[in-house]
Amino acid sequence: MSADLSTSRTDAAPPKTRGRAGRRIIRLSWMAAIAVVALAVPAGAYGVAHGFITHGNRPVNSPPSAIKYQVGRHSVVSHAGSSVRAATSGTGYDAYVALAGGYSIAEVDVSTDTIISDSISADTPEGVAVTPDGSQIFVAETGQYQVIAVNPTTLAETPIFVGAYPQDVAVSPDGSVVYATVTGGDTGAGGSDVVAVISTSTDTVVGDITVGTAPRQVVFSPGGATAYVSTEDGVDVIDTASQSMVARIPDPSGPQGLALSPDGSTLYVTNPALDSVWVIDTATDHLTGTISTGAEPYGVAITPDGTQGYVTDMNADTVSVFDTATDAVTATIPVGHLPSAVAIVPDGSQVWVGNILDGDITVIDPATNTVSGTITGGTGTATLDAQPLSIAFTAAP
Repeated sequence: MSADLSTSRTDAAPPKTRGRAGRRIIRLSWMAAIAVVALAVPAGAYGVAHGFITHGNRPVNSPPSAIKYQVGRHSVVSHAGSSVRAATSGTGYDAYVALAGGYSIAEVDVSTDTIISDSISADTPEGVAVTPDGSQIFVAETGQYQVIAVNPTTLAETPIFVGAYPQDVAVSPDGSVVYATVTGGDTGAGGSDVVAVISTSTDTVVGDITVGTAPRQVVFSPGGATAYVSTEDGVDVIDTASQSMVARIPDPSGPQGLALSPDGSTLYVTNPALDSVWVIDTATDHLTGTISTGAEPYGVAITPDGTQGYVTDMNADTVSVFDTATDAVTATIPVGHLPSAVAIVPDGSQVWVGNILDGDITVIDPATNTVSGTITGGTGTATLDAQPLSIAFTAAP
């Protein structure tokens, strides 16, 4: 498939290495325009490497590129079989893709894999989330010290100051609040240890939750009573009613990606430094199993029926598929270069994988666990700087 998500920026800076998980650095040479791209897990320090000057509490960066993803580009993705789509007949979805190197959020029609819009501007966005009713989009603008609230109809943007280098955003199941991980620029003493709480009704910060150093990813339980945050020290458990950390699952290897089973009983955590995924019982907050994956697993997602999990193996250019009943890897799927983000369409028909160095999206058919196509962003081969780092789906209007 070839619905284009690329851009030809040459001034976007790469993520900066940070934390224990940054032991292994991937270096790549790309043409004469870009001498070196350095990336290590986690990618949350992306904005640190921009070399920006500061003005007050916020960095001042060079303006975004005028070159955007090409609206109307249409892919030739082979969609999942009729058995999957028959169960959700009449349902359509849009995808919002955070393009850290493209300084924007691209909107894609999932049914046709056509790029609808690339009009939401953001400085190195790394996280994107949508309220359950689709009325608001929230973007972790890592290149600035803020989260952006976006009206998808008017595209009006409201900046919300949260602190240094927010990496991820998650909307509560009832749509009332957004949690933003304020990753900060230092994992040691004095580094950030805050999850900002944003009210969706006022688009303002209404509180901060103290967690471990350098919070990375955050996910809510299905009922919204609990949230989980990966940090430098482990996975912290938050009671959302009291807005406080109530437990910590120690993981000194530096966990990154998080995903919950549909019933909320099991938490899956990627450990890039250990080449594994931890399986945690949320009733006891105890480790119950370990899944060996490819090199440096980063993102993880579970199918809506809870039967399969998908893990992006950043340093292997593959996706590991595991059976949640046995915690055994059942397939290894080659994808693009440096895969990070992974998300599953709500009807379970497609798995989307963001490839950082290619700047495109690999689409996997979960019925066969084979690649059904690739969504790109523009003509030609200059797709490096798009860097899709987060994907969120919402029901189409």
